[in-house]
Amino acid sequence: MSLALPLVARGKVREVYDAGEDRLLLVASDRISAYDHVLPTPIPDKGRVLTQLSVWWFDQLAPVLASSGASHHLLSASDVPAPVAGRAMLVRRLEMLPVECVARGYLSGSGTVEYQRTGSIRDVPLPAGLVEGSELPEPVFTPSTKAEQGEHDEAIDFAAVVAAVGSERAEQLRELTLALYRRGAEIALDAGIVLADTKFEFGLGPDGGLVLGDEVLTPDSSRFWPATLWSPGGVQPSYDKQYVRDWLTSSGWDRVSPPPELPADVVEATRERYVTAYERLTGTAFR
Repeated sequence: MSLALPLVARGKVREVYDAGEDRLLLVASDRISAYDHVLPTPIPDKGRVLTQLSVWWFDQLAPVLASSGASHHLLSASDVPAPVAGRAMLVRRLEMLPVECVARGYLSGSGTVEYQRTGSIRDVPLPAGLVEGSELPEPVFTPSTKAEQGEHDEAIDFAAVVAAVGSERAEQLRELTLALYRRGAEIALDAGIVLADTKFEFGLGPDGGLVLGDEVLTPDSSRFWPATLWSPGGVQPSYDKQYVRDWLTSSGWDRVSPPPELPADVVEATRERYVTAYERLTGTAFR
């Protein structure tokens, strides 16, 4: 897709264009990534789901941001070029902070692996006896590096966040990440979805204020589990891209060579999960 705007960056699933006047146009494609690879098979409507769900969440989370003296980067999802309508957001240009702000309310994925090895996730100790899918006593902040495309995000401790952004900003990131997660988890549970974990990205505006950027609480950046099926002790059914990760693992792919094409049934089942997440959370039909 070609737009009459300068291309600033092309990520795993998004293109970023210069929209002038300190604004950017974020366009979400139907590409899907897993294990640090962009897969060769797109998921139809995925970019529209990510965009429209993020727009909805920015509105839901605005009070939490305002109470912390922060804001979000969304300017408009309607004042965008016609060819990318529904999958693009006009946003403020930010100085992005070099930290992925991860919040976990449940044990899963790489968190389970580290917990089983050390009893903690980086510098966050956890109680004994937890299993895959366990709810944590309290949500925890487990940040990671923000890797370049093709590289792997690495979990870091809080001291590394302090070293990257300073102690005051690090505390602000931790507090706001957990506040946003808690509110998001409340809203999701009301819709019958367990928000197991998620990641946020923040930047600084021209005045130095903290701004929530990128996408928010989507099936690409979060683990969504059906609340009625949640059962600690194993991998949970999900409305996110874990389904694709599981298929790739079962396919025998080595995670080094080029990834395989996704079968049609996996593509359709993945699309269905993304759309279901959108519809359950927002209470509206996806169009």
